[in-house]
This record gives sequence, structure tokens and C-alpha cells, in this order.
Amino acid sequence: MSSPDAIDADAHLGSLLERARDGDRESLRELVRVLDPVLWRVARGQGLGAEDAADVVQTSWLELIRRLHEIRTPRAVTAWLITTTRREAWHRQQRSRRDVPDGGAAVQTAVDPGPAPGERLIADERDRVLWTHFERLSARCRDLLRIVAQVERPDYTVIASAFGMPHGSIGPTRSRCLAKLRAMLLADPAWGTP
Repeated sequence: MSSPDAIDADAHLGSLLERARDGDRESLRELVRVLDPVLWRVARGQGLGAEDAADVVQTSWLELIRRLHEIRTPRAVTAWLITTTRREAWHRQQRSRRDVPDGGAAVQTAVDPGPAPGERLIADERDRVLWTHFERLSARCRDLLRIVAQVERPDYTVIASAFGMPHGSIGPTRSRCLAKLRAMLLADPAWGTP
């Protein structure tokens, strides 16, 4: 059952879509501002890197613009965009598997501008430990932390709608997820080892 906040968010987004259909560019900009972080989370959640995720999200928005007048239920614009993003991510992964170039020559001539090998090793180990514990969190915690980490000031109404949870429980849930991750990291001797 949807919460009242989720229903209000769906209605608001649906009205933005209807105004965008009538040529209101500001409504379309607002729709992008509100839903772009959700689409990024969906694309990255499908295993895409940042560059591929950016392409997928952009393609999803272009598809919305192309089909602006074909969406029968404006209130379902979030679900429509999420489905479109998932499909495009799947297509991107399929193309990537087919188009893997032989990069041997490029690797031999490439200059590595990154940190020194010792610094990279330490950072890689810390990252490995962090992501190992992150993956041990529940799927809901992982998804929530991914979306709030990508947006400077996340819109809790949109998050509530996307996650099907009350608006007021997002902050406390995020805090509990972070506390659990922090406790796991502090209990792991590999986290504090340089």
C-alpha cells in the first residue's frame, strides 16, 4: 500500500509531466531535477560504470521526450522512467559484451597518471574492505545509501515514492544503515590497518 507522501509525489510528478506535454520547459527541468538521481541509482545498480550510466540516463530522458505524449498514465512517470532505464542498461551491457576491443597496444603506450603503486594498493585494500561490508548490508540499505550519496540534497519525497516508505523514515533508516556499516568496518581489523 502506498503512503500518502508517495501518492502526493506521484501526483506532483504526473502534473509536471502533463505541463511538460503542454510545452512548459520549466516543468520538464523540474522533472529531471527530481528524478535524475533515481535513474542514476537504477543505472549504477545494474552494474554500469559512471560513463555508461550517464549515457543510459541521458538516453532514458531522450526516450521520455520522444514519447512524451504516449505515456497514458502521467502519475506513473517514475515507474516508466525506471523501466526504461533498466532496459537501456541491459542493452548497454549486451553491446559492451559484444564490442570488447583488443586494447593491448593502447595499454602498452598509456601513461598512468594515477597515484603511486603503494598508495593505490592501500586505497584498493580499503575500498575492498569497505565494499565487502557494504554488500553485507540489506538491499534496501545499499540502494538508499547509493542514492543519497550521489545527490547533494536528495528529495526525500521522490525517494519515499521510489522505495515505498514513509517520508519521515528515510533519515532514520539512512542513519541506521550508516551506523551498521560503521560498526562492521570498525570491527574489521583490515579496515584500520594501513
